[in-house]
Amino acid sequence: MDRVAATGGAAPYLAHMTDITLSSEDGHEFSVHRADPEGPPRGGIVVIQEIFGVNAHIRAVTDRLAAAGYLAMAPALFDRLERGVELGYDPEGTKKGVELAWNRLPINTALVDLSTTAEALGRELGGAQRVGAVGFCFGGMLTAALASRRPAHLACGVAYYPSRAAKLLKRDVPGRPLMIHLGDKDQGVTVADGLELAKRWPAAAIHRYPEAGHGFNCDLRPTFAPDAAAKAWDRTLRFFDQRLARP
Repeated sequence: MDRVAATGGAAPYLAHMTDITLSSEDGHEFSVHRADPEGPPRGGIVVIQEIFGVNAHIRAVTDRLAAAGYLAMAPALFDRLERGVELGYDPEGTKKGVELAWNRLPINTALVDLSTTAEALGRELGGAQRVGAVGFCFGGMLTAALASRRPAHLACGVAYYPSRAAKLLKRDVPGRPLMIHLGDKDQGVTVADGLELAKRWPAAAIHRYPEAGHGFNCDLRPTFAPDAAAKAWDRTLRFFDQRLARP
């Protein structure tokens, strides 16, 4: 396992990062980017990719969570379709990501691999009550679906700008605490979509960011909004600390 220097927030840290392989209940094997904290984990986090695969941004999120004290794993959901998918935020990458995520990978198939990842974390950490999930865009939608359709596998979830959730999850009700981050300038997850999700899931903690658009947490996108990203990250960590961290 490599020990790599990185930067998270204002302070430097050392994180242990590696790639592992997990096997799902149907026998499918998939790769996972794993990041371990320096000390005993505060909990475990499943990091759920955008339509762009487990790329530099998703690996960075995983590593930042390890810096915050969590054992984090980002499963490569597209391994069921094509190995090693890592796309850029350009028209070509977006076109391919849309095809893979929205046209070829059913939600319930993705949930099989997400559940496997959550179970692996739970086995290491003492149970599902120590496991959370955080997802972005496509992964934000899957976070809400996981909390609804397979709630026994985790304690809570955080969904950043969950694409198509208002359309695809009409009958889903999260069975675990859920936090949602939405940008008012998001043309994909619109303000109307956010209002619909708030009506549908009144127990969810929904935070809005007036200056932010879609993908505002990602510093590789032109829509990166550093102030909104920092606020959302702080809220996300406090949400996990309150629900996963041992006293």
